Amino acid sequence: MDTTRTPRRRAFEARPGRSALVAPDLATLTGPTEGFVELPIGICWQSNRSFDLSRDYWRRSLYQNVLREAGRQVDLNMFLNRDVLVELWPRLVLPKGVRAAWEQAHPELRPALTAAA
Repeated sequence: MDTTRTPRRRAFEARPGRSALVAPDLATLTGPTEGFVELPIGICWQSNRSFDLSRDYWRRSLYQNVLREAGRQVDLNMFLNRDVLVELWPRLVLPKGVRAAWEQAHPELRPALTAAA
């Protein structure tokens, strides 16, 4: 008889074993919309952790890093901006668990509703 148990996966994970962190209210996301932002090493492990928000690629990269790796609500509030998040949402490459968690908590991010608005 096999007594080993496979860990049960959580519904919304950023990666195996790590739950997706979601802002309870998009209005709390008051991060910068322009300039350069440097992420802490706990969120971005690259040697260059500075992102130019005037460039679409770097803006998306910053948001993807924060949405995947933020471990505290204050990180979401500090680095993400509500309007930018809504604009970028359809083009962000995110783990399924992160996308599902955010869309469940904030239906306005769901593609069908965004397209209808």
